[in-house]
Amino acid sequence: MARSRLAFEWRSPLAGLMTQSTMTAIAIIAPGGPDMLQPVRLPMPRPERHEVLIRVAAAGLNGADLGQRRGNYAPPADASPLPGLEVGGEIVECGADVAGWSVGDQVVALTNGGGYAEYVAIPTGQVLPLPRGWTMVSGAALPETFFTIEQTLIRRAGLARGMVVLIHGAAGGIGGAAIQLSHLNGAIPVAVVSSPEKAAYAMRLGAGHVIDRSREDFVARTLELTGGRGADRIVDVIGGDVLQANINASARGGHIVLVSTQAGAKAEINAAALMMKQLTLSGSTLRPQSPATKAAIAARLRDEVWPALNEGRIGPPRIRLLPLERAAAAHVALERRDNYGKLLLVTAWGESLLTTPLNGDNPIEFG
Repeated sequence: MARSRLAFEWRSPLAGLMTQSTMTAIAIIAPGGPDMLQPVRLPMPRPERHEVLIRVAAAGLNGADLGQRRGNYAPPADASPLPGLEVGGEIVECGADVAGWSVGDQVVALTNGGGYAEYVAIPTGQVLPLPRGWTMVSGAALPETFFTIEQTLIRRAGLARGMVVLIHGAAGGIGGAAIQLSHLNGAIPVAVVSSPEKAAYAMRLGAGHVIDRSREDFVARTLELTGGRGADRIVDVIGGDVLQANINASARGGHIVLVSTQAGAKAEINAAALMMKQLTLSGSTLRPQSPATKAAIAARLRDEVWPALNEGRIGPPRIRLLPLERAAAAHVALERRDNYGKLLLVTAWGESLLTTPLNGDNPIEFG
């Protein structure tokens, strides 16, 4: 758990920073397996006029990081080549044109890469205050998944109260956020998982129904749960052959949101069924979005989701922690079929804020 605010301020967030010129970060030395993630020493970043410099307590792991490491999800040309798309930590420096943020503010943020590091500079439009009751470590589990679901399911697909939302990979980071935000918006989340353990976890997050695809046909079960009508919205993180099955499970006028293609980028679908059902199929990635788009998503999260986090109406997911230098082991854990919840990399400074030390390559559960 985090130490008290008073004790932390007594140490000063700028202690040692002014004389520090390098930091530890994780680099992808070549496309390939987890062993391609290596700790390196790099120059300290410095914020541009519209950026803040964050001392990172923890960085979240996401499927996009796996894709980048494997060499099939290149970062935008103007983004950091380092992996890591979300962090929790404290502001230690503000650019000349920054307003509304101060040194010492505890925050979470969506990065443009570079999160697997001790420090990262981030545009202020992508920074959000640390929710009440969360630590700078646990807060790193929030930005990437919440930004993604807000952008796709809420804004683009127009999620509304009373809709049935079928969510694949519901025990993962994206799926868990989809459950929580669907529930918050008065929709009915139907979670598709692959084990009883993941089913219990999805129910804890707020799923209205759970379908265990290892034992059930998710199309037939979705139609049964909806009286034959089908799901109004579908969050698909799988792609491949599942895409046609999602068409079969959709209600007339439904919207399928494709946010990942874990089962493959190519799919053969029945276009006639897509037309007859008057369906919308949309796809999107978050990292290449413009700063203005990301800032607009952040503003909506702050207005509509952060109150629920502050009030405890949205709780933390299952969180597991590994030291920053064990990024390779964390990617191995992330790729395991039994993985669920969120995995975070904790910096040495972040570990000093915990009551339990991190040792070895086995993640410890936190919270």
